[in-house]
Amino acid sequence: MNLFKAALSVSAMTLLSRVTGLVREVLGFSLFGAGASMDAFQVAWRIPNFLRRLFAEGAFSQAFVPVFAEFRAKKGDAETKALADRVASLLAMVLFVVTLIGVIAAPFLVYAMAAGFSADANKMALTTTMLRITFPYLFFISLVALAAGMLNTFSNFKTPAFTPVLLNLCVIAAAVFLSPHVDPPILALAWGTFAGGVVQLLFQVPALRRIKMLPRWDLKPQDPGVVRVLKLMAPALLGVSVAQISILINTQIASFLGDGAVSWLSAADRLMEFPSALLGVAVGTVLLPSLVKQHAHENRQEFSKLLDWGLRLTLLLAVPATIGLAVLATPLISTILQHGQFSANDVLMTRTALVAYAVGLVGIILVKILAPAFYAQQNVATPVKIAIATLIAVQLFNLAFVPFFRHAGLALSTGLGACVNAGLLYYFLRSKRIFTPEPQWLTFFFKLFVAAYVMGCALWWVTYITGGDARWLTMTTINKCYYLTLAIVFGAQVYFLALRAMGIRYADFSRKGA
Repeated sequence: MNLFKAALSVSAMTLLSRVTGLVREVLGFSLFGAGASMDAFQVAWRIPNFLRRLFAEGAFSQAFVPVFAEFRAKKGDAETKALADRVASLLAMVLFVVTLIGVIAAPFLVYAMAAGFSADANKMALTTTMLRITFPYLFFISLVALAAGMLNTFSNFKTPAFTPVLLNLCVIAAAVFLSPHVDPPILALAWGTFAGGVVQLLFQVPALRRIKMLPRWDLKPQDPGVVRVLKLMAPALLGVSVAQISILINTQIASFLGDGAVSWLSAADRLMEFPSALLGVAVGTVLLPSLVKQHAHENRQEFSKLLDWGLRLTLLLAVPATIGLAVLATPLISTILQHGQFSANDVLMTRTALVAYAVGLVGIILVKILAPAFYAQQNVATPVKIAIATLIAVQLFNLAFVPFFRHAGLALSTGLGACVNAGLLYYFLRSKRIFTPEPQWLTFFFKLFVAAYVMGCALWWVTYITGGDARWLTMTTINKCYYLTLAIVFGAQVYFLALRAMGIRYADFSRKGA
């Protein structure tokens, strides 16, 4: 398997997911604005996703995927299938109980996530109603995450990467066709989320059947393989909890910053997720099974080379993405979101958050590459300690920045915290001799810096000749699309031509994996 081509494949599917997700966001903001009702939906959406990252894509995946991949490498398909059956049965039972409790305790969960909403009884009631609709999404999407871990281990990266598209299509369809028939209309977004969870889970079934890993009920919580997963989950749960606690605190702070703050941060986060998912998630996803295989075979040199490849490829693409987001913040937000109820003021408020996020984008992406190196070795304790240190750093940053920059201070703290996280992960990988950089890193950094600087100047020039940020707020949509496309294409051409002129080629990043 060519890792570079696999990463491109995942990136392509992820791009489709992010584009449809962006259409979903644009449609939602256009129909409902960035005020109280959208804030209510964002919190109702965020709570099940908070728990999804905690139980499914976070602690569970970090514990399950390395053990599952090890079973496949060493014990054969029969024992691997038995592990899948038993883990899936236990996970489904726990999720059902958690979902039931969540629906009943919805008012308390809303208060825990956004206590500032309690000042507005209507906003609080609307958020609670939508949460009771969206909470079962946790059950479905967590099982989807289990399926994704198994499919990725069998080198099927496309199905899990495409699956989120179905959620976006369900929410879009609900917004268009259901919203005129429910009161208030924004409830349609919650029902679309519920339907999206069901559809995503059903979509996994044929792919799991093809690899003969479709789970069957086999509840044996004391099975040795299950016990190993649970033991790894305990520290992983602590580590992911720390990260999610940071999100919880930030949401609480944003809920006290007035109507719109939660939505502005959510809109900026959606745009920031484009490069984060296309680069960090894609490379991290294809890298983890190969790292697990090399660790199982005790090939430390190849393990380090794989990680080196992932870091170089990620930096090559993350640095220009960071510059692009910062320089083109207003053109991007204005072109994509300034429709219907999303005002010019919303554009400017979202811009400050996006620029603040961009400060830490490289760190956010690198964490997704560096952390799998520990998970592949079933070392969860080190990332947990680093996560705790990061939480403390983020809250100290909040104390320093939020009083002055309001919601943008929250975004800046998040970005800087990610840089702290990435820096500590890198330090421990080096100090434990897990990773040894290959030669020519200084030369690579120099070429990267020159190309990124030239591209940044080119993007600034395009925004300057089009009239600056103020002009973008009043352009027609057609002109915005034209000039934004021109800027992105021009900037990308300048960057890659500069890299090519300095001797960096595609062949340098072609690599075989598991």
